[in-house]
Amino acid sequence: MNTSNPNRRDFIKQGAVGTAGLTLGAMGFSAKSYAAVRGANERINVAVIGIRNQGTVHLNNWCGLQQSRNVQVRTVCDVDERLFAPAVNLVEKKTGVKPKTEWDLRAVFADKDIDAVSIVVPNHWHALATVWACQAGKHVYVEKPVSHNIWEGRKMIEAARKYERIMQVGLMNRSIQNVREAMAFLHGGGIGELYLARALCFKARDSYGLSPDSAPPAGLHYDQWLGPAPLRPYNEKRGHYNWHWYWDTGNGDTGNTGPHQLDLARWGMKKNEHPVAVMSMGGLYGLRKEGGLKTPGKRVYGDVDTYGHDQSSQETPNTQTAAYRYADDTMIEMETRGLYTNHEGSKGQEVGNLFYGSDGWLELGGSTWKAFRGRGKEPFAGSKDGPNEGNHWANFTDALRAGKRDSLHCEIHEGHLSTTLCHLANISYRVGRSLTFDGAKEKFVNDDAADAHLRRTYRAPYVVPETV
Repeated sequence: MNTSNPNRRDFIKQGAVGTAGLTLGAMGFSAKSYAAVRGANERINVAVIGIRNQGTVHLNNWCGLQQSRNVQVRTVCDVDERLFAPAVNLVEKKTGVKPKTEWDLRAVFADKDIDAVSIVVPNHWHALATVWACQAGKHVYVEKPVSHNIWEGRKMIEAARKYERIMQVGLMNRSIQNVREAMAFLHGGGIGELYLARALCFKARDSYGLSPDSAPPAGLHYDQWLGPAPLRPYNEKRGHYNWHWYWDTGNGDTGNTGPHQLDLARWGMKKNEHPVAVMSMGGLYGLRKEGGLKTPGKRVYGDVDTYGHDQSSQETPNTQTAAYRYADDTMIEMETRGLYTNHEGSKGQEVGNLFYGSDGWLELGGSTWKAFRGRGKEPFAGSKDGPNEGNHWANFTDALRAGKRDSLHCEIHEGHLSTTLCHLANISYRVGRSLTFDGAKEKFVNDDAADAHLRRTYRAPYVVPETV
């Protein structure tokens, strides 16, 4: 290769410029300042795969990096072509460039001008889309939870390593400055020796209702939407957003909001390994067992309707408790509540974390935190007011340019460890008992019934391969 004139893809892979092959930092440039003098030939072209709800969040964030990081959203991809127009309009309005549209993500992977993909599809597609992307030479930003099951997470790590791809997981709390300061405080002994973290997911969830099977709507490529999941008739209540509440495609709220909070709990506890035991129980409480739909629908987040306490076809629990024990006997707890509840913490936490140490306790909610000494009622330390910097997408592009996965705030291995906690809880819940886990083998100890949930049976041709 002529190192005096590296092409765009070599630059992005190696983070080098000029004959000396220096990194941006070695030249005295920050990624932001260098982006201002880079030409279009060295732009990072991104494709966003999955453009509904959280996909729109990704589109806005990638568009926001056009000037500071020389990023361009080149393609928007979704199996539902009805979503194309608003996504294209968003990108064109924010960047002045009209992106391409694709409904088949394989066409995105075949596009040699795409450098990185943002994977915002339902959980059951995360692993296969990621593996295919790595095989096609794309860097990957993948949403939480990393995977639909534990085995898939390991395959994603193997793909990132084999193809030397930068892979960020969308646990964006890790890029928030106040959160990072809270973790530094905990790790520095701010409340003494930690023995317990408690992750909270108190999110109101009414019944998502019932609907009959029907023909897929025009514009939805339903076979590809199902992908690795078993073939079944289309049903609105198992489709857009509602897929979270069915085991074939989602992981319930413990695998929806849970990954964020369990990731923070594990980070705060400095647990860079799997737990040795898990216990989880719960159920789908408060909903009528029969009678169909009698309550008028109410449109909620996800652009779906809910129906109070009416009957639902939901499979995942709306109430779930999980406890994890580590080799040193420290613990993490997870509490999911979808019905009426009190809050926890000094003034009431709904979604967040509580950490307990030998000298006090700390609460973390969103981007603010407070620490309490002993049984004191007033905090003695906490987050500061004012701007709270942190951009998870920018962290990904900076790591990509530098070619340094260690600079990622949530590299795939971190995301896999945190996502595994969600899967362990759900497996314990589904088999109905406590489980012992061998983290080195990522299998349960002498438990074939539990091991059966470590992976799934795939529907050809949508198969996560044994060898990536």
